[in-house]
Amino acid sequence: MKTVFINSPLGITKIEGDENGISVISVLSEGEVTAKIPSELKEAVTQLQDYFDGKRTDFNFKLNPKGTAFQQKVWQELLKIPFGKTMSYMDLSKKLGDVKAIRAVASANGKNPLWIVVPCHRVIGSDGSLTGYAGGLWRKKWLLEHENPTTQQSLF
Repeated sequence: MKTVFINSPLGITKIEGDENGISVISVLSEGEVTAKIPSELKEAVTQLQDYFDGKRTDFNFKLNPKGTAFQQKVWQELLKIPFGKTMSYMDLSKKLGDVKAIRAVASANGKNPLWIVVPCHRVIGSDGSLTGYAGGLWRKKWLLEHENPTTQQSLF
């Protein structure tokens, strides 16, 4: 397993993976940036940097997250939430076929190991509130604003 640490507007981003794909992307409040990027992680690094620079709205590098079958199912559904859009935990539960599983869905969402790429930040409360985010609500707010910036109306 190879690891790299890169700068991002939200902190140090840690990327782990190998020839089978990227298994972990997380954010840290502090850490040292890696000087040499392993070849297995270069595409993920490039695509994440493009995302933060506003040049990318989706990712196409190989993913290899570890989790239960249920977690994998939830993460696959998260991948279907379009860039710049949000979905409530209830709507996500409905899409997965069981509204009563909302707590399990929220738990699987919180255990997502692929920060940003599997867009758990796009899941919000039914009332539109920014609920629960492992990286901190300020990061969730930043990501949602980054993906859907408010454009100022022209005065003329």
